Amino acid sequence: MNTIKEIKKPIQQEMLLFEKKFKDSLNSKVPLLDKILHYIVKRKGKQMRPMFVFLSGKLFGEINESSFRAASLIELLHTATLVHDDVIDDANMRRGFFSINALWKNKIAVLVGDYLLSKGLLMSLENEEYDLLQIVSKAVKEMSEGELLQIEKARKLDIKEDVYFEIIRQKTATLIAACCACGAITAKQDKETVERMRKFGELIGIAFQMKDDLFDYYNEDVIGKPTGIDIKEQKMTLPLIYTLRNCDRKQKKFIIQTVKNHNTNSERVSKVLEIVKKSGGINYTIEKMKTYQEEALRLLKTFDDNESRKSLELLVNFVIERKK
Repeated sequence: MNTIKEIKKPIQQEMLLFEKKFKDSLNSKVPLLDKILHYIVKRKGKQMRPMFVFLSGKLFGEINESSFRAASLIELLHTATLVHDDVIDDANMRRGFFSINALWKNKIAVLVGDYLLSKGLLMSLENEEYDLLQIVSKAVKEMSEGELLQIEKARKLDIKEDVYFEIIRQKTATLIAACCACGAITAKQDKETVERMRKFGELIGIAFQMKDDLFDYYNEDVIGKPTGIDIKEQKMTLPLIYTLRNCDRKQKKFIIQTVKNHNTNSERVSKVLEIVKKSGGINYTIEKMKTYQEEALRLLKTFDDNESRKSLELLVNFVIERKK
């Protein structure tokens, strides 16, 4: 299993400098906001998105101030969406820390999300980086559309496979695609190269979401007990879509009734997880995920072989092999 430390090797210094720059950009004269922003910095995750920006930039040359702004812009907008997501999902925890809404209530959390969003937009405008702003603003638009499409379809439980892929492309893959495109833009690459990098990010972003979907079904040997959280939240994932398409009428009826009306009944949810496993939904999803992984790696091989490309290959494999 590749470690984040290995992946970060070519951009180790840049990531350390980014943390400092990002922290410095998050300050406010409003004491309450300043306190919350410090809390946000403290609970940072793996920072995979800035890694995608820097590795994509370094694939073509040296990291510059524009690369740092691109990484900060993406991280600001990503953090804003997470803060808003926690309000929508009524979630109390995020990455092992209390969520902003759990500590400071929904109204404050929504305002903090808005502040982070505007901070990112202003950073681009102040430095006249309109191409970065365009890519990232389009990503935020698509993420909102993807979430709304998912909510609309979850009500009817009638998601077909192509709609599922459109939802995860918009909801998850579009931001990783924006990271890779922004990295190439800051390295002064032409439109065709930027588009190829965007496509690479989209492919690996789709694989990333499919891996997340699989965590709902894994057994104890692989990653703790299956959670069934997606079923409880009425989210239609690929293993479930495949199962509904291939199981008998009685099982289909049981699954639909469970997801719609009994999604908090642990016994029924466990039975649905069992049906999904037996139907081949897990294996089908793993195979699909691997085709996206292979396509991403093939596309990556069309670029010059250097340290950053090797790290991007490791990052692609990390996304597929990760345990959480």
